[in-house]
Amino acid sequence: MRQLYWFQTDLRLQDNPGLSAHLDANQLLLVYLWPKNRPWCNVTGIGQQRERFLLESLRELHQQLQQRGQHLLILQGSPELVIPDLVRDYRIEHVATSRTPGFYERKSLDNLRARLSIPLTVHSGNSLFRESALPFALPDLPGHFAEFRRQVASIAPAKPVPAADALPPSPVQYAAVPPIETHAPHTALPVRGGSSNGQRRLRQFIFEEQDIVDYKATRNCLDGLDGSSTLSPWLADGSLSVREVAQGISRFEQEHLRNASTEHLFMELLWREYFHWRAYQDDVNLFRLRAGKQQKRLSHCTFEPRSFARWCQGDTEYPLVNALMRQLVATGWMSNRGRQIAASCLINELALDWRYGAAFFEKHLLDYDVASNYGNWQYIAGVGADPRGGRHFNLEKQAREHDPDGLFTEKWGGRRPPQPEFVVDAADWPIQGN
Repeated sequence: MRQLYWFQTDLRLQDNPGLSAHLDANQLLLVYLWPKNRPWCNVTGIGQQRERFLLESLRELHQQLQQRGQHLLILQGSPELVIPDLVRDYRIEHVATSRTPGFYERKSLDNLRARLSIPLTVHSGNSLFRESALPFALPDLPGHFAEFRRQVASIAPAKPVPAADALPPSPVQYAAVPPIETHAPHTALPVRGGSSNGQRRLRQFIFEEQDIVDYKATRNCLDGLDGSSTLSPWLADGSLSVREVAQGISRFEQEHLRNASTEHLFMELLWREYFHWRAYQDDVNLFRLRAGKQQKRLSHCTFEPRSFARWCQGDTEYPLVNALMRQLVATGWMSNRGRQIAASCLINELALDWRYGAAFFEKHLLDYDVASNYGNWQYIAGVGADPRGGRHFNLEKQAREHDPDGLFTEKWGGRRPPQPEFVVDAADWPIQGN
């Protein structure tokens, strides 16, 4: 049987249950579709560093496939248009992919299924638990993380499986090597995409340098690699499996020690898991201003384009926020603490629609993940999983606690010349948000 496997956010061979389920094919066509350039909230395209990291991950996957007599066909276009053409041209009898959250991702699958006359199988995705293992039906997902954590506490994450030594041959005789990335990693965050680099960072952080031992105390460091595990970029494009990370934590706890820091790193995997499943439940509400709710605090949200532009460029009256935004654009990275600070500024100080900030993060973050990105923005805005109804950070206090000597702010040029808060011009007049 000729089969087609569509890679999405699972750019790896090891611990890829979707790919492993199709090793019995007579021929196997392996496909990746480049992310669509979807205009959204005054933002388009993919940032330079995110694009560079994704290309590196694709090149390594292609190289690993070549070692097994296979290759990766990288195409552009909508799945519901591209894949049916491939099915016709190569006489494919079965299409498969792995599940990934997101409203547009779901719609693409629905449209693809409607256009195919052959089976389409959707396997479980890059999650700790299979949906069938959850102690509740997805519509009954707890509304807050604490209850989710309590209910899944007794469930063991699925164990990773090794990569297959051999793959069925491809019906395509030759596929072009993915283009060489045109941008280098920023020296402040010299990380490269690809499965082997993700596994190397996992070994380094947990076993070689054992930074996991002090993780709870260092996780709020604003510079990448100084305290964070920095594993999220590889988790986001699927070149590293979340189950591999969980297994690494468990192995370290068994062979060395278990403390509050090892437990906290695993808890953050659970946060990722919670947002993963919540995105399926929220569907299109993940992208709505009030997420289907009626919080009064957002009813008068406006969009002032000049304020948004200043936030994006790191040119506000808040030096720490400026430094964080400049770090993001230059490196594709911002710490979890930094993201909370920048998001709080946009929502509370600038009174802007949170979705514009989420869209800008989507463009630039190496570790962009639709569920975690939009779920965390909802959390800060008070329309998501936060039982407190949103978070408003005191920016001066955050600067004193996390950049007391101003070194981070100075490093990223956070102190900008003062500007008038508003320019009285018809083109810049605030308008009522929807």
